[in-house]
Amino acid sequence: MHYIRYERGFSSHTVVAYQKDLFLFKDFIELRVEGEFDPLCVDSDLIRSFLMSQAMNKAAISTVNRKLSSIKSFYKYLRSRGVVEINPTLLVKGLKLPERLPKFVREEDLDSLLDVVDFEDDFDGLRDELMLNMFYVTGMRLSELISLKDVDIDSDRSIIKVLGKRNKERMLPYGDELSFLINRYREERDVRVGLTDFFFVKLDAMPLNRSMVYSKVKTYLSKVTTLAQKSPHVLRHSFATAMLNNGAEINSIKEMMGHSSLASTEVYTHVAFEELKKVYQSAHPRAAKQKGGSHESKSKCNSF
Repeated sequence: MHYIRYERGFSSHTVVAYQKDLFLFKDFIELRVEGEFDPLCVDSDLIRSFLMSQAMNKAAISTVNRKLSSIKSFYKYLRSRGVVEINPTLLVKGLKLPERLPKFVREEDLDSLLDVVDFEDDFDGLRDELMLNMFYVTGMRLSELISLKDVDIDSDRSIIKVLGKRNKERMLPYGDELSFLINRYREERDVRVGLTDFFFVKLDAMPLNRSMVYSKVKTYLSKVTTLAQKSPHVLRHSFATAMLNNGAEINSIKEMMGHSSLASTEVYTHVAFEELKKVYQSAHPRAAKQKGGSHESKSKCNSF
């Protein structure tokens, strides 16, 4: 745990999750072998059995795969330290995830939220308005927003420095509208709260926490969308989708979102294409026309 936290730079949330996974794995192995856990005695079949037991207990596929990642990280560490000679996780593959396109809020709905919906005329309302704008305008993560320091926002150059996954820094540009909100919030915060280290704070000068931000985003998004998921991550998806739909180059989006792989960003091209299909189906006069009977009967004929 010390190694992945301080040498690998994993987030505290990931460290806690990995720790829980490994203790669960340890308990499973001890029950199976009826003895004390010994990493040298674990083979790939035991690891597969553990993962299968988690799947049979109705753990989500993504959760099962994260548990495998925890075990892989653990054995990679043991191998690097010479504790084990063979890494049994090399022969174990994760479960295949069903393809799920990221959920996002349409541009016109977010325009309604940010331009039409009235925020409370007080410090909290001013902060919440800026917070929602910042998510959508920059695409930053929840963890990046709540850890923002005041010095991370360069008003002269209109750039925000964020610390992303694996402690990777990146610079996010922003425009005049967000600049106006930032300056307005800073003035009010300095009067009401005083000088602070963290950028986003409560009236008691304490930084915001994850659950508070999540709850506020959910409340505001409920005003403009019926999506089941209403979270800061949906705003991040909305940022990427809006950028792509308005002509941004995919490598630029990748850099702004802090993705380590282009594959993570390319999923938004599928989202844009699905939206394009919907627009075509609803707008083109011949898109839904059928010739020579229904689509159903046509597909049956084609199947012979």
